[in-house]
Amino acid sequence: MKIFSAEQIRKCDLDTIQNEPVLSIDLMERAAKSCVDWLLRNTDDDPSFFIFCGNGNNGGDGFAMARMLYQCGFDVNVFIDKDQKKCSKNAEINLNKVKDISGIGVFGFNEVKEFQFGAKSVIIDALFGTGLNRKLEGKSAEIVQFLNQLSFPKVSIDIPSGLFADQIFEEGSAVFKADETLSFQFWKKTFLHPETGIFCGKINVLDIGLSQKFIEKEPSQKWVVDKSIIKGIFTPRNDFSHKGIFGKTNIAAGSFGKMGAAVLATKSALKSGSGLTFTLAPKCGYEILQTTCPEAMFLYGGENYISHFEVEEDSFIGIGPGLGTDPETEIAYLEFLKNYRKPLVLDADALNIVSKNSEYLKLIPKNSIITPHPKEFARLFGKTQNSFERLELAQQKSAELGIYIVLKDHHTQIITPENHVFYNITGNSGMAKGGSGDVLLGIITSLLAQNYSPKNAAIFGVWLHGKAGDLAAEIHSKEAVLPSDLVEELGNAFKILE
Repeated sequence: MKIFSAEQIRKCDLDTIQNEPVLSIDLMERAAKSCVDWLLRNTDDDPSFFIFCGNGNNGGDGFAMARMLYQCGFDVNVFIDKDQKKCSKNAEINLNKVKDISGIGVFGFNEVKEFQFGAKSVIIDALFGTGLNRKLEGKSAEIVQFLNQLSFPKVSIDIPSGLFADQIFEEGSAVFKADETLSFQFWKKTFLHPETGIFCGKINVLDIGLSQKFIEKEPSQKWVVDKSIIKGIFTPRNDFSHKGIFGKTNIAAGSFGKMGAAVLATKSALKSGSGLTFTLAPKCGYEILQTTCPEAMFLYGGENYISHFEVEEDSFIGIGPGLGTDPETEIAYLEFLKNYRKPLVLDADALNIVSKNSEYLKLIPKNSIITPHPKEFARLFGKTQNSFERLELAQQKSAELGIYIVLKDHHTQIITPENHVFYNITGNSGMAKGGSGDVLLGIITSLLAQNYSPKNAAIFGVWLHGKAGDLAAEIHSKEAVLPSDLVEELGNAFKILE
């Protein structure tokens, strides 16, 4: 799914109005109905709705919802800024329709503090939409701050008020904190970054029938990785195939006391479909690997840490889990990078070693995939103020070095050298445990060995990793899920695509 800017969303609305064609007031009606239908499916029995409306089209959506909810038999109260006389044309039409219904109470913002909310109250935020371009002030800021203190379920229409669609807000700004956001047609960029996404709660994208022709032709550099993208990448196995078709995966990992990382990376490579799997590791991990990963072959890399990188010919190599930074390992690894030209997958200590000198970054072969978490990214490329700046820097470095950057976060971003960004929306906080990254490296390296392009291996690998994490959390809970559980659920993640 493409991610559009606020301006592109506005153009999509206009294109739909002009070419469907549909009246703008009817498109508003369509949007409001989609929200009401969602509320009917997802709220408890007999709720009371308190809808807070601005004077623009987001408020118009709220007024239309108020009328529809009342007609469905619910108690509805609407709150507006009575001192603000000017409304958008469609908002004014829908406000007047509400005023014509005696059963809907219309109150001013200044009356809310004395209002009695029932136990089954639901707060609806329809104050400001994606057109907001400045921080909230005055009454708008006060009402948002007051509503945030209430403990009732809170739903934002299209975007939480005070949040911008495309950029981070000014520190100290008032932003509505929703439990659920009902977004029209698209994900917004700010839903996907930790500083801003925390205000959105669960994202529910509602199809309101905007122009598919416009959506298809309008360019975007940012995408949400949805099932349609994954199904376009996934290549099911041909029945008439053999192990040689599915490539050689080589995991270079482990050191004394850190062999668990090598095991996780090796197991995930095996479970992701690798035809032949090798693990280059120190001798201290020989028994561990041969016992836990009998399907993989052991390659001697040293005694207690890897001191030389002799790998299988024609294999695709993932380096880093539990590698350590012993001086001999560092020397051998850097010498390997100087002479190796095929794409690599690099994580953990493979990145920490490279981060010691900016010149080392130039040794990473073109089209390689690196998978840093935010601290590793900062060590590699420098500190940034927030995740928005970090993404911009990642785009710059990806293009500069000709590599793919998998920037791990709640919504991991896959950045390509062409400056495309793919946001992953599978996964959960239960995966925030040591070892999860080792599993990801094994998956991506295995996919690369199976002849997926570096771009597709990164996108598909991150999606599989997150989907396996979601399946594992359903079984074990977010608190109890382990990285090894992700490996065990990879088969079920693949089954979803059958």
